[in-house]
Amino acid sequence: MSKPLTNKFNELLRQSPISLHVPGHKNMTIGQLEQLDFKMDMTEITGLDDLHQPEDVILKSMEGISKHPDYEAYYLVNGTTSGILSVIQGFSAQKGKYTMVRNAHKSVFHALELTCQNALLLEMDISLKTNQYLGPNLSKLPDEMQDTKLAIFTYPNYYGECFDISYTIMKLKEAGVPVLIDEAHGAHFGLEGFPSSSLNTGADYVVQSYHKSLPSLTMSSILFIHKNAPQRKNVIKYLTYFQSSSPSYLLMTSLELAHDFYKKYDSALFFEKRYELISTLKQIGLEVIEVDDPLKLNISGNGYTGFELQKLFEMEKIYIELADNNQILLVLPLWHEEDMYPFELLLERLKNINFEKRKANNKTEIEYLTEKGVYYSGEIDKIRNININKSVNKILATHIVPYPPGIPLMFKGEKITENMVKLMNYWQDSNLRVEGIKNHKIEIKDE
Repeated sequence: MSKPLTNKFNELLRQSPISLHVPGHKNMTIGQLEQLDFKMDMTEITGLDDLHQPEDVILKSMEGISKHPDYEAYYLVNGTTSGILSVIQGFSAQKGKYTMVRNAHKSVFHALELTCQNALLLEMDISLKTNQYLGPNLSKLPDEMQDTKLAIFTYPNYYGECFDISYTIMKLKEAGVPVLIDEAHGAHFGLEGFPSSSLNTGADYVVQSYHKSLPSLTMSSILFIHKNAPQRKNVIKYLTYFQSSSPSYLLMTSLELAHDFYKKYDSALFFEKRYELISTLKQIGLEVIEVDDPLKLNISGNGYTGFELQKLFEMEKIYIELADNNQILLVLPLWHEEDMYPFELLLERLKNINFEKRKANNKTEIEYLTEKGVYYSGEIDKIRNININKSVNKILATHIVPYPPGIPLMFKGEKITENMVKLMNYWQDSNLRVEGIKNHKIEIKDE
């Protein structure tokens, strides 16, 4: 066997890559994962308990994951996705509708497909800094919550921006609406100098991808369930459905180690190194866009697309989280005393990047759909192609995904409005790459 993955990783590691992307252990240079031993990759032998009926060491370990006294922590070894699927499935038999934001993770839509239920898509606000979905239009929120059995929000967004989550949860509680917060990118929230977690607002369910920002292994996440959360028994039951019957003890142990890291973390050194990194980035001619989460930096350069910047960084073996037409996104390490992160090498390699002086070009601003809509789940068996201009009030048969950033902006099953037609024509006339549109034609449900 040629072992392509093994060979590729060996080749990459020989080049001493520097991580400015997830996972949070940054190529095993952050945290205490050296305490993991591959010999810990065992099964449920005597004394090692059972994740699907924890009564001993796993139960004690999860009880040690304490971020707020009102919550119990449940290990997720199939990623945050398994937590989201379980919560949404747990409410499927209840009367009412799901209400959600447009920048929800794809697992939310997968859950709706599995439950064969529809959802109200909330009116959204757009960030002036990153041109990404920021959060729901809070002025419209109370009216949009009628008959909602579960509300689903993303906090923070992928680029590290937050909205007023405290006000949002307060309004939901007044309306008696349970809420799931996808806090995948906020496992480090609550550390000094970082935003507050939605755990402090009384949200019913909060799911965090520990591996994205804390030093745990990829796929290791935690679902926090409030002690008074409705449907908690159902949700816990579905956790056994959506997770492997052979859960990895390496993943669970890495969660324990990551939480221990979180509880002991002192962020002073982080902010010192962050300041030095930002100074270096500006020194070499880049613009640094700071957002609510100090762990995220959005970087742009005059005359450069994000994709061009990504290539320049990768020429120096510096790997970023993502690029779009206007910027790149860096996910910083949680630097700490005696970490193994190659910080000085990072600064040296950044200074080696040769940026040409270019005239500033106009930023490509993707016009996001902000209005209220409905997501219709279920398979669409009969479809046909139609010109965009003849599609008003028709039902989309496929997601419409401008790329970048690769986030669906219109969804399969959603009824097409005049504004959606206007946006699709704008994208086509601007020669933007949009998945789901070809030669001004889209796929719709054939009534």
